[in-house]
Amino acid sequence: MGKIDKNGQKAHVVAVDMGYGHQRAAHPLHVLAYQGKVINANDYSGIPESDKEIWHESRKLYEWISLFKKTPLIGEFVWSFFDNFQKIPKFYPKRDLSDPNMQLKYFMWLIKSKNWGKHLIKKLEKKPLPLITTFFVTAFMAEYFKYSGDIYCLATDTDISRTWVPEEPITSKINYFAPNYRVEQRLKLYGVSSDRIFLTGFPLPLDNIGGPDLNILKRDLGRRLYNLDPKRRYIKNYDETIRDQLGSKNMPNKKHHNLTIAFAVGGAGAQRDIGIAIIKSLSRKIKRKEININLIAGTHKEINDFFRDTIKDLGFGANLDKNIKVIHAPNKEKYFKEFNKALSNTDILWTKPSELSFYTALGLPILMAPPIGAQEQFNRKWLRTIASGIDQEDVRYTNQWLYDWLDSGWFAEAAMEGFMEAPKYGTFNIQKIISKKVEEAKIMKTILQY
Repeated sequence: MGKIDKNGQKAHVVAVDMGYGHQRAAHPLHVLAYQGKVINANDYSGIPESDKEIWHESRKLYEWISLFKKTPLIGEFVWSFFDNFQKIPKFYPKRDLSDPNMQLKYFMWLIKSKNWGKHLIKKLEKKPLPLITTFFVTAFMAEYFKYSGDIYCLATDTDISRTWVPEEPITSKINYFAPNYRVEQRLKLYGVSSDRIFLTGFPLPLDNIGGPDLNILKRDLGRRLYNLDPKRRYIKNYDETIRDQLGSKNMPNKKHHNLTIAFAVGGAGAQRDIGIAIIKSLSRKIKRKEININLIAGTHKEINDFFRDTIKDLGFGANLDKNIKVIHAPNKEKYFKEFNKALSNTDILWTKPSELSFYTALGLPILMAPPIGAQEQFNRKWLRTIASGIDQEDVRYTNQWLYDWLDSGWFAEAAMEGFMEAPKYGTFNIQKIISKKVEEAKIMKTILQY
C-alpha cells in the first residue's frame, strides 16, 4: 500500500453540492483529481440553466422537508412519505432485489427526457480519465451519455437503497467502491456483478490519518484516550493491546488538551438546537474552562450567526472563540479543512449518524443525535454493531450522563472499537485502484501505437 501520489491528474472526481455527505467523501480524493479539483455536478463553470434548475429543485425539496420534519404532527407524516421513496429494503432473507424502484425511474426519466447531465459528461469526455463520483445520478449520466472512460461510483453510507444501481445492472459498466462489507453484499443483491465491486472503505482525510502507517491517527487517538478514560478503567485493562496498536510513544502521561466535544449540525441545519442545549447543560464546566465545545456550523452563515448570537445571549460571550468555538467557513473546501483540523483535538464527535459515521475509524466515539432518513437509520445500526456509537440521552442532563460514561471508560472503549473495526484505508485503496487502471491504459496505448 503506497503513499498517495499528490501529482494528481489521474481521475475526474465528481461530487454534488447537496448537504455535506457527497462532497465530504470526495474531498480526500482531490489529490487524485485532474488539476487537483473536485467538480460539483450541480455547480460547475458553464453548467446549462436547465440542468442547474433540476439540481436546485432537488436540493431545495430535501432541505425543506428536513426542516419541516420538526413541525408537530404533520412534519413526521410528510417526512415519512418522502423517505419511503429512498427506503432501504430488509437485507434478510437474501433475495433478488434488482427490480428498479420509483426514485431510480424518476431520475432516469429526467436524464433521458431532459438530457440532464449531458453537458457535464461531454465536457469530461474531452479528457476521458477514470471518473470517480460520490453520487449515483452522475454515474448514471456518464453511462447513459456513453462516457468512454471507466466509471466508479463511491457509496457514502453504510447501507444503500436500490436507487444507487442502474435499471439494468447486469449490462451496466459502472464500478462501485464499497465503504464497508454490507454495501458490498447489498450491491450484489441489487444485481451488480462482483467483479465490478471493490471493497475499499470510506475515504478519510489524510490530515487526520497521516501515511499508511497511520502516524497522525495513532498520535491523536493516544491523546484522546487520556481524556476519555479519566479513571483509567479501560486503559488499565487493555494497556498491552492499546500499546500494541498505537505504539508506546503515542501513549502520553499528561493531558494534551481539555476534554473536547464537537457537535456537528447536518447540511440542512435541522438539529441546531441540540448544540445550544449542550452549552446550557455544561454551563458550569464551560465557565470554569474545564471543557471545550466546538459547534460545527459548516458553510451556513445563518447557523453560524444563530450559534454566536445565542451563546452571547446566554452569557457565554467571554468563552466564545476560546473554549467555545463555532467552526464555519464560506465554502465547503475551506470548511472541510477547518473541520479536519478541529478533529485532531476532538475527543467525542456528537452528530446524527450521517456519512460522519465512518469517521469513527479515526478513533472517535460517536454520540448519535436522532437520525434523519433511512440511510442514517442503517448508519446508526452499523455504529452500534461495531460498538463505537451510542444514542444521546436527554440533552438537558448532559452534565450528568456524559461524565458517568467517561468515568466508566466506555468512551475510551468506543474510540478503540472505532479504530479497530471501521475501515481506515479507503483513500489509499481508491488511489491504488485508480493508479493501476491509469497504468494499464498507458500500456494499452503504447501497444496500440505499434
